[in-house]
Amino acid sequence: MPQIDYEKCTGCGICVGVCSCQAIVFEGTKVVVKKAHRCDTCTRWCGNCELVCPNDAISCPFEIVINS
Repeated sequence: MPQIDYEKCTGCGICVGVCSCQAIVFEGTKVVVKKAHRCDTCTRWCGNCELVCPNDAISCPFEIVINS
């Protein structure tokens, strides 16, 4: 799931507009991350929100799993 650095976030909402899962939404005037309810893209790492953030306020850490 995306993580927002609120010290860098200006609340511009660009990330909200590109989140097809509706995992990033506005709560009032604040951008927040909710559990993705439309798909599992965020659990597979979409990364669009991180790519469009003009302030580098979003990171999408993900785990690499190697099946043996």
